[in-house]
Amino acid sequence: MFDTKSFRELIKKREALDPDDEYGAQECWKELTNLLAEDMDGTIDFINNECTENEFSWLSEIFDDVVIKTQSHEFIDCVQKVAIEKYPEESKKYHIQRQIDYAKDCFDD
Repeated sequence: MFDTKSFRELIKKREALDPDDEYGAQECWKELTNLLAEDMDGTIDFINNECTENEFSWLSEIFDDVVIKTQSHEFIDCVQKVAIEKYPEESKKYHIQRQIDYAKDCFDD
């Protein structure tokens, strides 16, 4: 089961970091990637049904890391759909499609 509480705590931690704290950001990205990769079905369900617009924006920072770790086409399909259908303005504002395209290049096949 996806750990929503831990995810939200990590997002808050990431939001609170100084923009120049590259080490802190990398640590958050690593923890978030590991959390998301633990239960891909739960992660996809969370993104589709519970992930807020703000959380989705922060999550876009690690789309590529999640793909590298999981090689999940279902994950990319999910974030692509959410970006287009659920959060198009946020996606445009933060260039989330660029992050999705970059993540698609991380597949081994």
